[in-house]
Amino acid sequence: MFRMGKRRKPDENNSPAPDEMTEMPGCHKRQNRWAVILAGGEGVRLRSLTRVVTGDDRPKQFCPLLAGKTLLAHTRERTAHSISPDRTLFVLMRAHERFYVDELAAVPSARMVVQPCNRGTLPATIYPLLRILKADPEAVVAFFPSDHFYANGRNFMAGIELAFGAAETDKDSLILLGAPATHPETDYGWIEAEAALSFRSHHELLRVKRFLEKPSRQVAQDLLDRGCVWNTFVMVGRAGAFLNVIRAAASELCQSFEFAHAQSGSDIDAPDSDASYFDERMNAIYARLPVSDLSSQVLASSSERLRVLCLGDVGWSDVGNPRRLIEVLSRNGEKNDWLPLWQKEGMAAASNPVSGSAGPAANLTAAAAVAC
Repeated sequence: MFRMGKRRKPDENNSPAPDEMTEMPGCHKRQNRWAVILAGGEGVRLRSLTRVVTGDDRPKQFCPLLAGKTLLAHTRERTAHSISPDRTLFVLMRAHERFYVDELAAVPSARMVVQPCNRGTLPATIYPLLRILKADPEAVVAFFPSDHFYANGRNFMAGIELAFGAAETDKDSLILLGAPATHPETDYGWIEAEAALSFRSHHELLRVKRFLEKPSRQVAQDLLDRGCVWNTFVMVGRAGAFLNVIRAAASELCQSFEFAHAQSGSDIDAPDSDASYFDERMNAIYARLPVSDLSSQVLASSSERLRVLCLGDVGWSDVGNPRRLIEVLSRNGEKNDWLPLWQKEGMAAASNPVSGSAGPAANLTAAAAVAC
């Protein structure tokens, strides 16, 4: 059950206050709903800006970029309205501990999946799935990147509700959430459905035909013209279905994780001794792992099991570089204390004909110009 607290105003992402949340019909199904918040990325492309904001190299999810709160904090607030914090796991990286230790101080250690190092999105998916399945064989799981922006968090979570409902009905399919494409973006992943999506097809599930990562401008324009959607990397499905798809496409990798988990004999609330043993096994596995990508190595070869749900106009952005972040802030009327400093840094780069002519300095200058 959701614990009632002091009423507060909706947050900046248009999410309802916690005490506005009540258990809905079919609440017994909600007890099998889990969230995995992926917070282990490095945020390299935004680092020129996050250094200005914080003075260090922390990844963007741990940086107070929106209304004085981190992107991770906004993600936690959104997901908590549909999924209990008791059934929310955080995938983290050990090297980032100094950046999340205070923010996640109230989160039990059993809910933190701390990777020894970053080996890509595939290990970051398998690791929490095994822990969840041990605790709840009937689990339905939603994966959320921790560092994205939604102008309309309420509509986004309404889409999550629809995806959960579909996953609970169709036990074998995985549902990917797509955002309507508004321009031929070459830095995003795209999803092409069997039947082209249009702005009139919101909330319809269609079969996925293929993924395209960072297409050329010409290809992106063609995808836009045909009604394809941006891939938000939010995924919903039964934990068992996720694992079955991964086993079929990456059996050796999956087996190494499953063996370590079986040997530990631990579950999600294991005693510290069992958890420590499991961590030791994970250290050994990660030490020999290559970087593995869930989309290209698993999902791309499993299209028959995939469905896409178009979220509608939720104002999604991955805020992956300074220009996109500044554009999001400008478009949504967001004000932040760090904007004047960032503008100053950009203008300084512009006044330097060597550093301002190309590369990161040029990007910084362009983003600062948007901030003006």
